[in-house]
Amino acid sequence: MTESTTAVPKKTRELHNHHFDSTVWNDFAFRDDDIVIATYAKAGTTWLQQIVGQLIFDGRGDIPVAEMSPWLDLRVPPKEVTLAEVEKQTHRRFLKTHLPVDALVFSPQAKYIYIGRDGRDIVWSLYNHHANANDLWYGALNDTPGRVGPAIEPPPASIRQYFNDWLEKDGFPFWSFWENVRSWWATRDLPNVLLVHFADLKADMPGEIRRIAGFLDIAIDEAKWDDILTHCSFDFMKAHAATCVPMGGALWQGGAETFLHSGANGRWSDTLSAEESATYEQKAATELGADCAIWLAGGKRG
Repeated sequence: MTESTTAVPKKTRELHNHHFDSTVWNDFAFRDDDIVIATYAKAGTTWLQQIVGQLIFDGRGDIPVAEMSPWLDLRVPPKEVTLAEVEKQTHRRFLKTHLPVDALVFSPQAKYIYIGRDGRDIVWSLYNHHANANDLWYGALNDTPGRVGPAIEPPPASIRQYFNDWLEKDGFPFWSFWENVRSWWATRDLPNVLLVHFADLKADMPGEIRRIAGFLDIAIDEAKWDDILTHCSFDFMKAHAATCVPMGGALWQGGAETFLHSGANGRWSDTLSAEESATYEQKAATELGADCAIWLAGGKRG
């Protein structure tokens, strides 16, 4: 096997906002078998957490994935609380991050899985997430100690405006989309990084789960394979959303089932004009380069 010539990423900066406290990674004590699930957001993060949890726990149907797989760089609760809880875990840990690579500490021993999705699909899912956030969500992000920068405000009534604001201001009101994708794409040749795409999971979930298992050095118990597939299906996750979604869905109107909305791609096609869609595609090519933009648009089948 040819050794990768890609340099191991180094942390070069901190990111703070209404959601992030990237300094948590400075104090995190890695274990060699740790798994880090990375994504911009709303790209299939919860689905990938469920898949990894099913592989680690041999298809058990009662795993509280949201509790077991915390978003490490979320600033609420404070990092001291999160780090203490993660340190107590005795199972193989699988953590979540929404940071670009250069804002976290990268371990050559840990395994990293990055899941991507077309930005237009992300925005449609993100809008549902944001528009259904309740007062508890806003209070946790805006009114707790440690917030840096402006508060996050309710979204506009128009999803089209929401998309155009997000595109024009690169991820507004959350965080940069292009730097997130670009930074993880640059690590794709490292032996401890695997890129997964939402569209590929939709097209061939069994094949993608086996690929993930191979990357994680997890031997699948074939007697539990059907259980794993069932528990990773959208229908099962929707029916058991409270165990998959942060805080059991308490931060959203309608609860956990609102967080797991539809799992569908292409909903933007009935709203965006051909010109708006073309503007997004041109921006993707300019920001990411042709190869990454093609992958982001549809995975290996793109």
